[in-house]
Amino acid sequence: MSDEGRYALAVRPPSSMRPKSSPPRPLSGLATLLGAPSGTSRAPRGAITGVTIDSRQVMRGDLYVALSGNTTHGGAFAAEALAAGAVAVLTDAAGQEQAAATGLPVLVVPDPRAVLGEVAAWVYGRPAESVLMLGVTGTSGKSTTTFLLEAGLKAAGHRTGLIGGVEIHVGDTRFVPKLTTPEATDLHGLLGLMREEGVTAAAMEVSSHALALGRVDGAFYDVALFTNLSQDHLDFHRDLDDYFATKVALFTPERSRCGVVNIDDPHGRELLHRAKVPMTTFSAEGREEAEWRAAGVRLGGDGSTFRVVGPGGVEADVSVALPGLFNVANTLGAVVTLVEAGVPLPAAVAGVGTLTGVPGRMERVPGTDEFQAIVDYSHKPGAVESVLRSLREVTTGRLTVVLGCGGDRDRGKRPLMGEAAARLADVAILTSDNPRSEDPLAILAAMMDGALRVPRERRAHMIMEPDRAAAIALAVDRAERGDVVVVAGKGHEQGQYVAGEVIPFDDRQVVADAVRARVESRKNT
Repeated sequence: MSDEGRYALAVRPPSSMRPKSSPPRPLSGLATLLGAPSGTSRAPRGAITGVTIDSRQVMRGDLYVALSGNTTHGGAFAAEALAAGAVAVLTDAAGQEQAAATGLPVLVVPDPRAVLGEVAAWVYGRPAESVLMLGVTGTSGKSTTTFLLEAGLKAAGHRTGLIGGVEIHVGDTRFVPKLTTPEATDLHGLLGLMREEGVTAAAMEVSSHALALGRVDGAFYDVALFTNLSQDHLDFHRDLDDYFATKVALFTPERSRCGVVNIDDPHGRELLHRAKVPMTTFSAEGREEAEWRAAGVRLGGDGSTFRVVGPGGVEADVSVALPGLFNVANTLGAVVTLVEAGVPLPAAVAGVGTLTGVPGRMERVPGTDEFQAIVDYSHKPGAVESVLRSLREVTTGRLTVVLGCGGDRDRGKRPLMGEAAARLADVAILTSDNPRSEDPLAILAAMMDGALRVPRERRAHMIMEPDRAAAIALAVDRAERGDVVVVAGKGHEQGQYVAGEVIPFDDRQVVADAVRARVESRKNT
């Protein structure tokens, strides 16, 4: 690939996502904190300097937390943790015997996962208390909003951190994340590193999985933001109500000081009645009842402008290099959150205006002036609809979408996404996303079932091409002047999960290659 490295990220290894030096904490103090009896005849003596749930990530001085897994108990790896330098084990009754066999001090609690956040916060000296914490939850817009928040915090003079599914930032250092929200042990180690590196404020994605599984336990948010809610993760949550209730848990005194909510979203309006902390409202649609509103919105292919109007008549002009009304909502939500966090409105507005883009979020791939090629992470029905509606407004020709659905995930999304593509695009090429263990053709069939619900006279021209690279090449090759081609679903991801393997695959690079091949072929004809 001639553009190899164009989208590469300079990172440090995952093992360095914790403080370089951590003051020893007495194991007896942890035992007292947990009220945990010793699982051996030995008293819990000694000191710990770190904590992990992964025996492969154990460093000298660590507490190894042995959890019950889907197929194997973490206690089976206690000897491996000992060899790597672990000095104690925290586990449950099921893991006690294997942990005790190492000769290490063992603490036993009924549910180790339930105390992970509190344990990790204690081990690293409660680093979240030293950082201004801004949390973002919702179905769509979390990543973009955290990048906007970070830009605003920088403009206000903060040394910043960012924690999310696209990148992790500690000052100027970047890491590639494994999860949207890290496990509690990794999160507090990361916050400890931020404190050590002089970070004063951080923006963080808070996923529903993180809230449900306790990954953000022990962290407290100065301001929490709710973006929106649509169908997603119903392979994990019981139903949409359970999914929403999990999000609501962020807006309680145990987790946040105050909240900011998008009342253009019906669930945002419902959140006002269910939140247990003070809430500030905003509306990108200009609802009069909102405390903060967007007025004079102008949308363009390269960005958006609007005027933010707040309480008491405060106003400011906003210009952001992110297209689409949904990005007006993301930007307005970020501005309001920054103001609630104490950032002056002028600095907040100036800061968000410096953001040139977010990896894999409405990211334009250069190479031709004939049409626009865009890569976006939209992989849920509401996000696909928002992206296609936004692009329709700036498309002078045809709108083509290349779209797939992930395997081993919420199956109910598939017909909904196929229907949205068929209803809102001119050409919809259905293809593989991350099929994982499922048959890609079965996933495509479910998407096509949804597409066929759209009346023929209003339905996009439908194409099925299971090979994602071939689907992208087809969309690019068929594009005409003034068209927009959007490749949706994977965004910043750099691999495709197929039958237990991860195949290198970056939509941005594949689109760039297809654009270059098209340009070259046109030169030779």
